[in-house]
Amino acid sequence: MKRITKLLFAVMFIASAAMYGQTLTGTVVDGDNTPLPGADVIVVGSTKGASTDFNGKFSFDVDAGSGTVTVSFIGFNDVTLAYTVGAGATTDLGTIQLTESAESLNEIVVTGVVDIAKDRQTPVAVSTIRSAEIIETLGTKEFPELLNSTPSVYATKQGGGWGDARINIRGFDQRNVAVMINGMPVNDMENGWVYWSNWAGLSDVTSAMQVQRGLGSSKLAISSVGGTINVVTRSSDRSEGGSVSTTFGNDEYQKFVGSYNTGLMDSGFSASFLFSRTTGEGYVDGTQFEGHNYFLSLGQKINDKHDLMFTFTGAPQWHHQRSWANPVSDYLKYGEDGEPDIRYNSDWGYDENGEAFSFRRNFYHKPVASLNWDWRINDNSSLSTVVYASWGRGGGTGEIGRINGSRQYSSKFKNAQGIVRVAEIQRWNRGETVADFGSDRQMFNGAYSNTGNNGHPTSQGGQGRYGGDNGISRRASMNSHNWFGSVINYNNELSETLTMDAGVDLRTYKGYHYRVVNDDLGGDNYIDYDNRNEPASGNLINPSDYVEASPDWNPFANITDQEKIDYNNDGLVNWAGVFGQLEYSNDIVSAFIQGAYSNQSFKRIEYFNEVPGDQETDWENIAGGNIKGGINWNIDEQHNVFGNLGYYSRQPNFDAVYLNFGNNLNPDIQNEKVTAFELGYGFRAEKFRLNFNAYRTSWKDRFDSASQTFDVGGVEVRGVANLYGITQVHTGLELEGSMNFGNFIVDIMGSVGNWEYDGNVTASYFDENQNPIPGADDEVLYLDGVKVGDAAQVSARIGLTWKATDNLKFRLSQQYFDNLYANIDAASFNDEDHKGSLQLPGYSLMDAGASYRFDLKNSRSIFLSFNASNLGDHKYISESDTNYHVGDRGNDATWNGINTSNRVYYGWGRTWSTSLRFVF
Repeated sequence: MKRITKLLFAVMFIASAAMYGQTLTGTVVDGDNTPLPGADVIVVGSTKGASTDFNGKFSFDVDAGSGTVTVSFIGFNDVTLAYTVGAGATTDLGTIQLTESAESLNEIVVTGVVDIAKDRQTPVAVSTIRSAEIIETLGTKEFPELLNSTPSVYATKQGGGWGDARINIRGFDQRNVAVMINGMPVNDMENGWVYWSNWAGLSDVTSAMQVQRGLGSSKLAISSVGGTINVVTRSSDRSEGGSVSTTFGNDEYQKFVGSYNTGLMDSGFSASFLFSRTTGEGYVDGTQFEGHNYFLSLGQKINDKHDLMFTFTGAPQWHHQRSWANPVSDYLKYGEDGEPDIRYNSDWGYDENGEAFSFRRNFYHKPVASLNWDWRINDNSSLSTVVYASWGRGGGTGEIGRINGSRQYSSKFKNAQGIVRVAEIQRWNRGETVADFGSDRQMFNGAYSNTGNNGHPTSQGGQGRYGGDNGISRRASMNSHNWFGSVINYNNELSETLTMDAGVDLRTYKGYHYRVVNDDLGGDNYIDYDNRNEPASGNLINPSDYVEASPDWNPFANITDQEKIDYNNDGLVNWAGVFGQLEYSNDIVSAFIQGAYSNQSFKRIEYFNEVPGDQETDWENIAGGNIKGGINWNIDEQHNVFGNLGYYSRQPNFDAVYLNFGNNLNPDIQNEKVTAFELGYGFRAEKFRLNFNAYRTSWKDRFDSASQTFDVGGVEVRGVANLYGITQVHTGLELEGSMNFGNFIVDIMGSVGNWEYDGNVTASYFDENQNPIPGADDEVLYLDGVKVGDAAQVSARIGLTWKATDNLKFRLSQQYFDNLYANIDAASFNDEDHKGSLQLPGYSLMDAGASYRFDLKNSRSIFLSFNASNLGDHKYISESDTNYHVGDRGNDATWNGINTSNRVYYGWGRTWSTSLRFVF
């Protein structure tokens, strides 16, 4: 791969040395002269063109002579301009002002491997957010929270740690929502999850973000059960210029960003750079954070047929978390005047030096490199290729071990404010007396040696899990990976109305899963007994071999020699897919049909619980694929209708292939079956637009497992409940519109869903060794008709934007969520007379913002903005990990009608931020 890359760049620079062209430049702005980053400027009848930079500027080479260019941008009317340019000369088209138009609010045209839907053409339900909106409204929000303004989306901050947000679309969590960045799939290849903290800087470099609800228009066989999020980042071929910005907000939030573009040089070379740093104390107590983001894009326009673009980006970060959802009673206990303390966090405290110490700390660095090659073969065909690689390094910390039989979360280790007495734990670990901790620390083999939750084995002279010779440590669960892939798409215009696409999607992934010691909290060392291939006396680990809980800027750092504890295994996934599409389009009707086939290969390597020679499983190959199609009919210039339907046979996640965290191949592996259809209507007028659609998605043969604890003859046995054949049916209606009243723009959104389990399922119970639990026979779980939890099934929003002057803008929005149900434990529905899913209280939030632009000389400007969220400082539950109704667990106490035994996360109260940006 390195040799090929070097060869490509050698050819690239040799070819560029002979180039000598003519240049078009200009600046694209909106109706109030605000620069429009990401606008497309294309020479009519050719592929020559560029996208505007963050300053709205563009520059690219053309042939000498005359011609016309089309300037287009999401939500604006296209503009066509004539130009004349002489040999070796530069023609400046000046400032090009675009006017907003309802007809094109959702339109964005991107070539290559990126599948972006087009308004009144692609028959899918879609919403698009452009970069100007992101810059103006993001503030201290998490990146996926921007999509809460679109139908059937529910994004929350989850525990409230920086980057810990998660998103649901149409009731499906982000394991079942495909996230694509410049055409590259980024969902974890083992579990499908997306960790937004790994992409903390994405908002700084995004040109447009589009959410396609439902199966979407992507040609790949991806996990788009709920929808697809397409993110298109900035490119290098933008005009010379840059910007610096700073943002300040509540709880000492600070962010600094600097960027610069070289512009397209005479040689065809261009470059774009960005670097940012973000820090803060966190809204939730004990959630301090620090994150960086770097972005490098290098482009080379070799000639009219070949373009190369190399991108390298990463976001090394650490942040403290609130990973345990506390019961409502705890929030009330540590609140005042009968109101809950919604900032309360039970996972942290102060160490002996008076520094904040969190038992839950996430640290990660996931750099991604990609090389895009666009080859215009002839007037009718092109080949687009992206080759990419990702190296993730890091993990998340937590507690391990006991003090006199008690874990870190025991009430005895909390002070009057409910936070962990970290300093006292350090003192006890080193042998000092802490009266209310019980017996003093006992040595083991002459040292204060910490170990895991089961204590030092009695067979080795230890006292076991309830003895005083153990201690509490902070360990880190490491989830590193190496990922390489490529997507290749061939496009051929068979006729003026018919286009064919075909291509391949290749990926290979290896995940490294293990634990390490991070901090022994005053102990002398740590001994691990969990590796059966170590001597019975265990593996003694000294502090010099502990792993810091900070991101390593070197993604190739050695992880093989790190001293592992508790567990150690690798997950390998290979993916080979092919896809094809036929698309028909004229001014009235557009239609497509797509098909994709993929083979996933799974292998697991177990280092601790299997002996050498028997640690690797065979490759398990599972085939899957999809077929989908749709049609759009533009009835006239104002009305259009569309419909789509599709079927997925989707491979299960890694944990459904190998069960119970071991090399236990699932004897009943089944593909998940997803069937979906959608109908939609659109209306477009000069000052008004409206989209309305209805959908139904059926998700069958889903596997799930849940940890369980069993009492077998008075002995506590840990195990799992395996659930087969789960079916969910999600139906709903969605509405989205915008009205333009001169200086006032009103945006509306509404969605109503009915997301339920369909039919009962059978649960089987197994211990950690995949043996059936004695006395725990298979039983029926009565899930039929139970509401799917974890996302609001009703949402609505109204937003008002007032352009007070050419440079001054105000924004106000009101958002409402209802029919929000708790996250259920399916294994608890073994009684036919259950009470169903717990419905949480609905809530409504108001946000506001303002922005002003100061125009300076030489197209420079200063941009000032202010944002505030939850103006009313409303207290609300954003999600619940438990499903306890009033009276359950012997508790009749309630808050806002909810049993206070429920473990919940509260959303954030009032927050604010202000930004200052200088564009040059």
